[in-house]
Amino acid sequence: MRYDDISLWLETCGEDLTPRPGLPGSIDVDVAVVGAGFTGLWTAYYLLGADPTLRVAVIEREVAGFGASGRNGGWMSALFPASGAKLAALPGSSDGQARRQLAAMRDTLDEVATACAEEDIDCDFHRGGTLAFVRSPAQLERARASIDEAREYGDEDTVLLGPRQTAEHAHATRMYGATFTPHCARVQPARLARGLARAVERHGGTIYEQTAVHEILPGIVRTDHGDVRAEIVIRATEGYTPALAGQRREIVPVYSLIVATEPLPESVWDEIGLADSPTFTDFRHLLIYGQRTADGRIVFGGRGAPYHFGSSVESEFDRVERVFADLRETLVELFPVLRETTFTHSWGGPLGIARDWMASVGLDRSTGLGWAGGYVGDGVSTTNLAGRTLSDLVTGQQTDLTTLPWVDHRSPKWEPEPLRWMGINTGLRAMGLADHEESLTSRGSRLARLLSPLVGGH
Repeated sequence: MRYDDISLWLETCGEDLTPRPGLPGSIDVDVAVVGAGFTGLWTAYYLLGADPTLRVAVIEREVAGFGASGRNGGWMSALFPASGAKLAALPGSSDGQARRQLAAMRDTLDEVATACAEEDIDCDFHRGGTLAFVRSPAQLERARASIDEAREYGDEDTVLLGPRQTAEHAHATRMYGATFTPHCARVQPARLARGLARAVERHGGTIYEQTAVHEILPGIVRTDHGDVRAEIVIRATEGYTPALAGQRREIVPVYSLIVATEPLPESVWDEIGLADSPTFTDFRHLLIYGQRTADGRIVFGGRGAPYHFGSSVESEFDRVERVFADLRETLVELFPVLRETTFTHSWGGPLGIARDWMASVGLDRSTGLGWAGGYVGDGVSTTNLAGRTLSDLVTGQQTDLTTLPWVDHRSPKWEPEPLRWMGINTGLRAMGLADHEESLTSRGSRLARLLSPLVGGH
């Protein structure tokens, strides 16, 4: 398999993607980490920083950064995959605990910036914030509610901009305004993942690629090359979790797809704006997300691809031409100056969603099994918080991170098929219909309100 044609990010990460050697046979280590994406790599990195004597092995079926870590939209944001209200409602939690969780997410941007500087990882990290465009009266209502919630849970920095203020940042169509938060950075995610893998190796960890894991049990990881025996085993497989024995209903893989333009001339950027490279989205129900890359492209993605029966993950699911066409059309509708622009890349991949749409991290001391995931697409920064938290849990440190409300949260299992296939795809379809309804009526969608519990809205 060629890995440099999977996404723009992997193609332009600037290094040879020849796989590292696979597991040479059964081995013994202190900590086995399954998955060489952001979660697994950050976990190994912080573990080795906390205790350089640990024998840490990371086992990866493909190559480091192959999955969502090398295919996402490149948002290093402070977004957590659940609202402050949902965090506060967790058992043993409170409004204060939710504020701590969300503050930890904001602090994570500084942590990643520091780690990249210390490890000399050039991933185009630029903190330009996020603009969420408001493009209808219904979206304005949701924008105001988002500001109210931000204030309630400790974020004083996110603001609501009027049309003139928004135009100072970007020139999208049908603009009622925007919200702006400074708590987001643009990154080239494959460069971050690949640089992080090299840092893990420099600090004494070993990454075994081309090694498929079939089952995780207490004290053992079963692979196609032998067993990895370890006191602690960390599952860091996100959207690929259903492939593990007995894990079919823990996480569902839902596909997100992305397109990218050619590098744009300055004359086009003069008409678009985004001069400080903020990431951007709007308040529609079916999520979209974009960024201005360091080489002057727009990378633009969104939901809309179907969930596949039985939580299947296949390479052919990465491409849905209908969705790619919709994304290109949506981006041109936002910025009509792009109408004659060439789109050079398109790709996709699975992200992981827990049944209650609540990301979690934890370690069961009785079995030695740890996990992190369920990021719902907000994982580029959340994985760093997960890696630091797992490091503290594994090394037995009692810290502010180990008492955050997402720690040791157990999401319920997803329904058996065909119920989850029907439910998830109904929810995805409903969000598209809700956006269409709002475009016709300029009022908030009743359908979206009815089905928001099904799709886990924030």
